[in-house]
Amino acid sequence: MPQAIVIGAGFAGLSAASFLARAGWQVTLLEKNAGPGGRARVFEAERFTFDMGPSWYWMPGVFEDYFKQFGKKVSDYYELVRLDPSYQVIFGDKDTLGIPAGMPQLRQLFEELEPGSAARLDEFLAQAAYKYEVGINKFVHLPSRSVLEFVDWEIVKGAVRLDLLQSMAKHARKFFSHPKLLKLIEFPVLFLGATPENTPALYSLMNYADLALGTWYPKGGMHQIVRGMVAVAEELGVKIEYNQEVQEIVVTQGRTTGVRTATGFWPADAVVAGADYQHIEQQVLAPEYRHYSPAYWDSRTMAPSSLLFYLGVNRPLDNLLHHNLFFDEDFSQHAHEIYEAPQWPSRPLFYASVPSKTDSTVAPAGQENLFLLIPVAPDLDDPEATREKYYNLLMDRLEKHCGHPIREHVVYKRSYAHRDFVADYHSFKGNAYGLANTLKQTAILKPTLKSKKVNNLYFTGQLTVPGPGVPPSLISGQVVAGEVLKEIK
Repeated sequence: MPQAIVIGAGFAGLSAASFLARAGWQVTLLEKNAGPGGRARVFEAERFTFDMGPSWYWMPGVFEDYFKQFGKKVSDYYELVRLDPSYQVIFGDKDTLGIPAGMPQLRQLFEELEPGSAARLDEFLAQAAYKYEVGINKFVHLPSRSVLEFVDWEIVKGAVRLDLLQSMAKHARKFFSHPKLLKLIEFPVLFLGATPENTPALYSLMNYADLALGTWYPKGGMHQIVRGMVAVAEELGVKIEYNQEVQEIVVTQGRTTGVRTATGFWPADAVVAGADYQHIEQQVLAPEYRHYSPAYWDSRTMAPSSLLFYLGVNRPLDNLLHHNLFFDEDFSQHAHEIYEAPQWPSRPLFYASVPSKTDSTVAPAGQENLFLLIPVAPDLDDPEATREKYYNLLMDRLEKHCGHPIREHVVYKRSYAHRDFVADYHSFKGNAYGLANTLKQTAILKPTLKSKKVNNLYFTGQLTVPGPGVPPSLISGQVVAGEVLKEIK
């Protein structure tokens, strides 16, 4: 029976391990931290349960498909709730839009803001639906190791409709002109990748995921997905070892024979690295086996990092929903300070999640679980004084919006930013999401999922194909497992 070592128990690592085990491999998953999930870990404090990372459940079909491939259903592991409104956007004082889950109500909202835009929304989403179907069912399942993979009649036929060469900003403005509608259309790419001006219009597929497929929530929190994946993996025989940081990938005559951790050597016929790609390649691999140079990595456009606050509040929070986007400051200026002139934002946008509005299990009765996120440039210093400055800035705006004090009701507080991403995940430049979704970092232009110098070493996760986000990471694990199974018998 062939043996695989998978490094990292995040979404991609758990996915890869499970597909390899299903094919009859003996799989050991080595995780640096004390529990599974990677950036989607969970912690408890003062009777609050905090998801540490992802909080948006989009593309429910990807999760259904994942579990279905192992003879399971999402409902075997967690209960899904569709949020309605999906979220709200705060544009200013007493200027708030709730984004309805129902399409008739959404069309009405667009029409009220910009007459004639309901029909244009239909056309925009029809195009986005095509991109979603081709992108999610075809593009993201390609290993992107050769341009020949894309010589497929359906893909070639649809290349123009996929808008790979047009920017998201130009595409959105073909349909809408109202500034609120443009912010609504452009926010997914700002939070997960790059400026709308530098993101291919292909990524309007994210708007289809958002506005048509809806925003969902797994009762108990996003970590329930991880728990379900762990259950699947262990049922298939995957052995998960925690507190096992890989310190060396052992290579002999162009092949890896296994890895070393502080506790010893772990043999393997193939190694799949689901940990941070740059860290594994530049620091764990010996120099002679590295395919990319430090200059290559420094030239990559990274997706944002995040400044996060996990807060327990001992009173209800008024005027907030489960998901809240505070776009009450300059959208373009914040994007400029992430991507073009990297610095701490002068007037940040931010996101507030209050899962206790939906789920009574994540906070004590009558209290709130509050998660705050500011997207920020990677590779910044984040001293405590800076974190505290932004905490108070956000609290000023939150208290104004809610109409009551919050700071004096905070009974638990934890911050998390660049140096924590580095310490916990060896995150390159402290990034939170991986590589930005620019045209020059799409498909075959991403770091390759297979080492070019070690012929049984593979990579998976947000720094390789298909890219950042939870559904792409699930798919990344499946794609890399498929390549291992094709090439190693």
